[in-house]
Amino acid sequence: MKRFQELSHAFLKYFDTDHFPRQPAGLYDAASYMLEAGGKRVRPVLCLMGNELFTDIHADAWKTATAIELFHNFTLIHDDIMDKAPLRRGNATVHARYNESSALLAGDVMLLKAYEYLNATGSRHAQMLIGQLNEVGRQVCEGQQMDMDFENNPSVTLTGYLHMIELKTAVLLAASLRMGAIIAGAGEEDQKNLYAFGKNLGLAFQVQDDWLDAFGDPEKFGKKTGGDIIRNKKTFLLVKALESGHAQQKKEILQLLDYSGPDKVEEMLQLFRACAVDAAAQTAQQHYFDQAMVDLERIRIDSGRKIPLHEMAVYLMQRNT
Repeated sequence: MKRFQELSHAFLKYFDTDHFPRQPAGLYDAASYMLEAGGKRVRPVLCLMGNELFTDIHADAWKTATAIELFHNFTLIHDDIMDKAPLRRGNATVHARYNESSALLAGDVMLLKAYEYLNATGSRHAQMLIGQLNEVGRQVCEGQQMDMDFENNPSVTLTGYLHMIELKTAVLLAASLRMGAIIAGAGEEDQKNLYAFGKNLGLAFQVQDDWLDAFGDPEKFGKKTGGDIIRNKKTFLLVKALESGHAQQKKEILQLLDYSGPDKVEEMLQLFRACAVDAAAQTAQQHYFDQAMVDLERIRIDSGRKIPLHEMAVYLMQRNT
């Protein structure tokens, strides 16, 4: 059984190839630029780990992992355009480096290339894998639309927010694991428990992401601190503060949403601390992590084979410094 870091290195070596032709350069340079920016490649490695949980890694798992990574980067390119984000992984976003039109097309061609890789898998798996990616693609789009709708909705509930991040973020982590398990021929019940493990880990991951955007180290996190606050983006912290803060705190938060001064981020952070939502986010993160561990335990496989997944989960939750 390989550990997350070992599989990550192996996947990076496998993935380091030309996925696109050279012409037209305006399209494929933008697509390649996104991939060259790096990233932890968490989702494709989860696919490999989901496969190896039950058997030796199958050749189709590598192709599927590649498809998942291309799909993920497609969503990131489009997400950055919609968020008007200047940075991704510490570098200029694709639309900032090139232009929005080229970025949109680069994302589109990544999605199409992802399906090429899935079609290249054995016929025994291809239909189920494509069906799973179709389902998660629809869910990610639904989550992104909800995220945009929330921007102009002052009464988003925490329940609604958590459902949104489940669709936008958690289901892709979950589906990555399940697609690996599908290739391994795992039983339906084990697939469901592995999917639940990934979903709860994804929720923990996104709540932590919200916390990091406000309170993390930008050099280690790879994003500008307070970017969500500047964009008035609904996050766990903002939604929880509006739900739990007293009347004066809520009034001040709403006033800051209409404010664009240089001290906006610091004033909002002070309100977040006063409402204790920084601690609430860390408590919620731990809750979802603990539930993920319960889901992992339910998988009917030798406990020794689960160790890499447990270690990976702990590793992902240690990125908050």
